[in-house]
Amino acid sequence: MMTDLGRLLLLLGVIVAAIGGLLMLAGRVPWLGRLPGDIYYKSDHVTFYFPLATSILISAVVSLLFYLFRR
Repeated sequence: MMTDLGRLLLLLGVIVAAIGGLLMLAGRVPWLGRLPGDIYYKSDHVTFYFPLATSILISAVVSLLFYLFRR
C-alpha cells in the first residue's frame, strides 16, 4: 500500500517537473502567445488578452500526444 503511494507521488513529481520544464522552454518560442487569432485589446485603463489560437494549438498537440501514447 505504501509502495503504491510512493510510486504515485514519484510519478506526479516527474510530471510536474516535466510541465515546469516545458513552461520554461515555452518562453523561448517567440511566436507562442502571439498567433493570429489571439485576442489582444489595450486601452488607457484596460488591457485584455485571450490566447484563443494558442489555446487551440496546445489542445490539439496534447490531444495528439494522448492519442499516440494510448496506442
